[in-house]
Amino acid sequence: MMSHILNIITFFPLIGVALILITRGNRETTARNARAIALISTVVNLILAIVMWANFDNSTADFQFVERFDWLGYGIQYHVGVDGISMLFIVLTAGLMPFCILASWESIQDRVPEYMIAFLLLETLMIGVFTALDLVLFYVFFEGGLIPMFLIIGIWGGKRRVYASFKFFLYTLLGSVLMLLAILSMYFYTGTTDIETLIRTAHFPVAMQTWLWLAFFASFAVKMPMWPVHTWLPDAHVEAPTAGSVILAGILLKMGGYGFLRFSLPMFASATEYFAPFIFVMSVIAIIYTSLVALAQEDMKKLIAYSSVAHMGFVTMGIFSLTHQGVEGGIFQMLSHGVVSGALFLCVGVIYDRMHTREIAAYGGLVARMPIYAACFLIFSLANVGLPGTSGFIGEFLAMLGTFAVNTWVVIFAATGVILSAAYMLYLYGRVMFGALVKPSLQAIQDLSLREIAILSPLVIATIALGVYPKVILDVTSVSVENLIAQHKTALAIDRAPKLASVSRTGAMP
Repeated sequence: MMSHILNIITFFPLIGVALILITRGNRETTARNARAIALISTVVNLILAIVMWANFDNSTADFQFVERFDWLGYGIQYHVGVDGISMLFIVLTAGLMPFCILASWESIQDRVPEYMIAFLLLETLMIGVFTALDLVLFYVFFEGGLIPMFLIIGIWGGKRRVYASFKFFLYTLLGSVLMLLAILSMYFYTGTTDIETLIRTAHFPVAMQTWLWLAFFASFAVKMPMWPVHTWLPDAHVEAPTAGSVILAGILLKMGGYGFLRFSLPMFASATEYFAPFIFVMSVIAIIYTSLVALAQEDMKKLIAYSSVAHMGFVTMGIFSLTHQGVEGGIFQMLSHGVVSGALFLCVGVIYDRMHTREIAAYGGLVARMPIYAACFLIFSLANVGLPGTSGFIGEFLAMLGTFAVNTWVVIFAATGVILSAAYMLYLYGRVMFGALVKPSLQAIQDLSLREIAILSPLVIATIALGVYPKVILDVTSVSVENLIAQHKTALAIDRAPKLASVSRTGAMP
């Protein structure tokens, strides 16, 4: 089983899709069966992902659980595998999906089978992104994920769902078209789309690297999203159902950062060095500007959405510091943000399901009626701020530590984002939780149900556990990050010494 576990994890959700499609009965029966099948499918897939993690060898940077066979011909293969960078993103994806199904258990009542099918398809496509070791295969999974998310927002979203879904689709598609052109250029230049081969032996001229880097950047920057191409994200979050927001913030945004790590750093080393100061500037603007915008929000989802853009600024800052601590901080921040931001959107969904409004002004004094909910929300809010002892602190600290060795001023400006994050999260928490419970509509509001406790409790544990013992993550990523930095430096040395262009990137450099 272990020799095929990666394909099993990737495509197992499709078994759930098939079972839902063949389910027969009246509307209530099919809805109940669809929920049960989706939950069982995602839980089993999470167990499989944990089994794969348990069998993962942390001591090597080589890709593991590799499977390869002919696919499209012309050197384009179905080639998948995982290393220390991609392993944990698969676990994160599989881990968030059961919570999404549970969060939708009562809130989604229309077209339930279709909704569950969309989420199961999305899980397969998202996991495929983190396993693909062929450029064309990566592109198919990367773009394929747009379709189910487009439908989730457009069908089950809020009042402006059609506008938000088309804006999300067009923004991300436009950037990805440029990436497709870059993939075609790389194929015609090297004769292969195999990612391992391209990293190990391919050498692109510096001028060509610049255009390839910009083409990939166009896609990944929109996906993260980076300032100023972030404007689709607040609309998508506000209109998406709760589970859609969880996946959007928890997984889909991370594909941009993962793309930078997998392609930009090892393949376009000179272009990465050249554009690093540009990324630093964009990261600092994102951290400060979107934090200030978050302070002005009256909608809870919009506030958390803008905070996501700010936190992704720390990710890009850490990755493009090109230091071991910085890159590990960027990866840790993506994983932590996936848990914390997903949990925050789930918390918003809890009170939205009761009150059907996300306006901050509609609440106040909830701690008197919902003490368990208030405690959970507090932990996630403090993790979003980056309080020591929570997972949010580790990623931001490492990202700033790595960047400090490269550019002190960038870190000084970025550190203001920590202060601003405390301002907008405490502003949100204070207005919603504290004060007198004077609004009549809140007098009978109920605390967390057993289902909601089952959803939030594991996320609380994960948030604290990763903050107290980050070694469980850093042990997985460390060797692969070290290898990534070495690949980048070797490629950069080749670019700076054209006479050595024939030397393998894995060979010893003088």
